[in-house]
Amino acid sequence: MPLVVPGINSSFGDKSEWVNKLMGKKLTDSTTDATSFAKKDLPQTHRVVKQGDMTTMDHNPDRLNIHVDDDGTVRDVRYG
Repeated sequence: MPLVVPGINSSFGDKSEWVNKLMGKKLTDSTTDATSFAKKDLPQTHRVVKQGDMTTMDHNPDRLNIHVDDDGTVRDVRYG
């Protein structure tokens, strides 16, 4: 019997869509342009993770995890 994992393909979009929108940009409170992306335009279920931050180990397939450098530049995007 195959392993079935609910929510493996998130209903909020796929990772590549968010990678294209966010990679290399800085998150801001209100502006989206060529070098920044507004936090208000992120999915409701998201978290921003800085290097060294502690996070919970719970898996939420609909939560977008945005990993940023010390200066706030997005370096990785994952669901979970």
